[in-house]
Amino acid sequence: MKATVLAMLGLTFLVQATSADDIKTMDAAFEKLGEQYIEQFAEFSPVRATDLGDHRFDDQLDEISAEARDRNAAWVRGLLTRVESIQPSELSRRHQVDYALLKHSLDAQLWRLTELREWAWNPLIYTGIAGDSLYGLMARDFEPEQQRLNNAVSRLQQFPRFLKQVREALEPGRVPAVHAETAVAQNRGVLSILDNMVRPRMSSLPEADRKQLNDAIRVAEKAVGEHQEWLESELLPNARGNFRIGREQFDRKLSFTLHSPLTRQQIRDLGERRVRELHAQMYDIAKEIYRNQYPLTRFPDEPTDEYRRAIIRFGLEKAYADRPAADKVVETAKQSAASATEFIRKKDLITVMPDPLEIIIMPEFRQGVSLAYCDSPGPLEVGQKTFYAVSPIPAKWSEKQTESFLREYNTRSLDVLTIHEALPGHFLQIAHANRYSGKLRHLFQSGVFVEGWAVYTEWMMCEEGFRDDDPLLKLVTLKWYLRDVTNALLDQAVHVDGVSRYDAMQMMVEDAFQEEREAAGKWKRAQLTSAQLSTYFVGYLEQVEMRKAAEEAWGDRFDLKTYHDRVLSYGSPPPQFVRALTLDREIPLQERAPFDE
Repeated sequence: MKATVLAMLGLTFLVQATSADDIKTMDAAFEKLGEQYIEQFAEFSPVRATDLGDHRFDDQLDEISAEARDRNAAWVRGLLTRVESIQPSELSRRHQVDYALLKHSLDAQLWRLTELREWAWNPLIYTGIAGDSLYGLMARDFEPEQQRLNNAVSRLQQFPRFLKQVREALEPGRVPAVHAETAVAQNRGVLSILDNMVRPRMSSLPEADRKQLNDAIRVAEKAVGEHQEWLESELLPNARGNFRIGREQFDRKLSFTLHSPLTRQQIRDLGERRVRELHAQMYDIAKEIYRNQYPLTRFPDEPTDEYRRAIIRFGLEKAYADRPAADKVVETAKQSAASATEFIRKKDLITVMPDPLEIIIMPEFRQGVSLAYCDSPGPLEVGQKTFYAVSPIPAKWSEKQTESFLREYNTRSLDVLTIHEALPGHFLQIAHANRYSGKLRHLFQSGVFVEGWAVYTEWMMCEEGFRDDDPLLKLVTLKWYLRDVTNALLDQAVHVDGVSRYDAMQMMVEDAFQEEREAAGKWKRAQLTSAQLSTYFVGYLEQVEMRKAAEEAWGDRFDLKTYHDRVLSYGSPPPQFVRALTLDREIPLQERAPFDE
């Protein structure tokens, strides 16, 4: 190892890392670099740091000026130079993983800043920062309430500066109309946080602090109002950008998002094949449901595609008939969570962590992109409350639209949703992950692993007999998996192939059996996001292959709970690294090849 590398890290050694002692030396050098990254990244995104559990800058609101972006890019370039001076093969296995994650993340950050340049055309970045700046302080009791309110005062006072910088950063002509429309709807959601989470706590403050908070709220409300006027009068009328990011940028973004050996074309080929396989599986289940009602039915030996779809829809209609009332969606989700927890414990499928879980109505500033999400505490603090948030049915929807939504999110669908978002999906997986001892890895959570695990658990619960092997639950669960496959196909169809809304809706409604409201919402989400919709299918494929490899390697020693706990013990790195760690195989250090044309 070159002395100059270690000198940059504040260490001085002149030896090659070939022995155990040398590996320790290299690990120490890398750990020092990792500590410096953790120490410094929060300065560039105080709001993100709060969410992660780093509270050193809780009184600061992100700087997003051109000068701040330049400083951020220079910092990333400097870190990349230092990272590339380290030979990863000379690190221990756990540090090889963290090295790969750090380098991949830095490459992605630099590309986003300098090439994708989303900061110039995506206003949702900023509505998210503004809302999270307050929500992250008030949602959890990680510090005394008075201290969190005092930090909220400081952030509220910075809203005029922050929103002015937003207006300077955004280039209206490059902003897609759908992004501008969503930003208009989300911006005022910040005020709902003040009403729901800040004002109710004011009585706990001394009079002087209460006055200061009131003054800060007025400053922020005025700034948000002025920004709303700009969004409606300047941004929205001039938003003419293309929501499709195009082949080149989509391929690069997908590569950074997935960190997987699968190519875009392979994902498409696998997805199209899996759609056909799922139709066949769903038909077999739906046939038995149909036969239970009409026992004398004779099914054709070689049914047409249209015939199979009709029988599948018959089975799904049976599931749709059992749906919650419009105002009982959250209550039904709570019942699903209780049932899933009881089943997991009874079957001893995975260790259930004692962390608290609360099912809530989705905050207004986050509505408009997805139906539900899991909001776990930052990985740098363990044991805080997790929120499983469900979006309310919009008041402006017609009776027909509401019915479409409730058909899609029938009682069994809410079982699947709760398995995915809560137990044993996101909530339980991240509760395990947050107990991993290395801090650096926590900053690079893989959406492919996280979403893939959640999708994997949906069918795993069915295989283990959840809800007494209910065939309707199995049918609905396969429909959900079909939706995940379609997500990946839709993702590239929108951003690479230029699919129309009509064809996209047909894909979702006819091929994936989605209700109109679900398909319409996914069409909007596919416009607002890119690459993320592919993580579910790719992650599931890698989770299934990893379990299959473990079953083959461990043979008679394979135990499902042992396997699950081990897979979740490494944090949330991409599946290829979890597989290597779980099966004691070589850590994959080579970056993936470019996507096939």
